[in-house]
Amino acid sequence: MYRYTTHGTCSRQIEIEMDGDIVRHVRFIGGCTGNTQGLSRLVEGMRAEEVIRRLKGIQCRAGTSCPDQLARALERMRANA
Repeated sequence: MYRYTTHGTCSRQIEIEMDGDIVRHVRFIGGCTGNTQGLSRLVEGMRAEEVIRRLKGIQCRAGTSCPDQLARALERMRANA
């Protein structure tokens, strides 16, 4: 499991489980529960590159958002793989 500390969002951390390049499970710690649960369920089963393409750059506050932070976490995971 990969853990990513978020920056500039209500959520504090994202836990991600992957199967190769497929997102298997995402869990946000903190944040707006309904939104983060919905986001998590929507991306499960998707390829990381597609999640990044769709979510990177979405803004809520401080120039980022929970979806943007998920995209950044996936980018970091892929860079460190």
